[in-house]
Amino acid sequence: MTRQLSRQNHADNEPFYGKFWNNLKRFPKSLAEGAETPPSNSGPAAAALISAGIGCFVMMVTHHLSDTSKATEKIVWNIGSWIPGSKSDSELWGNIGSYTGKETMLLVGWLISWPILYAIWKNKSVKSRTIFFWMFALLVASTAMSWHPLFPYLPLI
Repeated sequence: MTRQLSRQNHADNEPFYGKFWNNLKRFPKSLAEGAETPPSNSGPAAAALISAGIGCFVMMVTHHLSDTSKATEKIVWNIGSWIPGSKSDSELWGNIGSYTGKETMLLVGWLISWPILYAIWKNKSVKSRTIFFWMFALLVASTAMSWHPLFPYLPLI
């Protein structure tokens, strides 16, 4: 009984980060217990995860298209001109440039593909290996596309 009171007093005097850490250590156990009403299908989660990969892939395709000509880069830059800092004359802050258009295309690819995939898969179970495969494939392709030796036709800036 005295040990319980001692532990309780110690827990009350513990700093907030100690309490946070102790709760964090118990976190995986709370996940293992599960939800009272677990989801019956994985389609909505698959749509969310795979659409993120599609967004990354669209950004890299846009990146390569913008590097093919100055006119295309200007179009891409104008698409992203809504982002603050896209076009700035400040020497201190500079400007982000056409990367804002590439970021915008990532958002467009993600936000268009997510509802489409959700509508297709909302009542279906998608296998976890299918989700992993497409996420992995899209992210690897996007990463490989950022490595310029794979695309020697593009000038290195």
